[in-house]
Amino acid sequence: MSLRLDAVDVLAKWDAPDDRGERLRLDYLAHLAAHRDGMLKSCRHAHVTASALIVDPVGGRVLLTLHAKVRKWLQTGGHCEPGDRTLADAALREAREESGITGLTLLAAGAPVLLDRHDTPCAVHLDVQYAALAPAGATEVISEESLDLRWFGFDALPTETDDSVRALVTRARAVR
Repeated sequence: MSLRLDAVDVLAKWDAPDDRGERLRLDYLAHLAAHRDGMLKSCRHAHVTASALIVDPVGGRVLLTLHAKVRKWLQTGGHCEPGDRTLADAALREAREESGITGLTLLAAGAPVLLDRHDTPCAVHLDVQYAALAPAGATEVISEESLDLRWFGFDALPTETDDSVRALVTRARAVR
């Protein structure tokens, strides 16, 4: 199954938690119907991306990366690549690359927890957001894409983040 077909399948089956999520789900599906390359960075107007919020429920915390270009604390994630078989694979690959943590597993039975649309310098990102469980004793390693990488308590997120990250943390707490 191609990455694009997987994304259509995931989005068609996804049960949005609210009206905003449902509108985004339908917008993403329309985008993929209109753009054969809608999963890839080559689709200049907009493209689907995948991200994962890394969660340590025992410690009551999440791992955020201080993004080098955006200069905000964000969940791990980014562009899908031609080698990604599924959206979930893309989210886990990005999480591993940006955190250095192996052995991550997706929460919510491997389904996305939220969708978020945001403008970036390269295009509009149609982000499919997952929550990933960090294994016990996980040690993070900062990547070249980040200025910093740090654990934050669920209720102690940094001020240099945005509402989408806060919504994702809230949703991840609910599904864990």
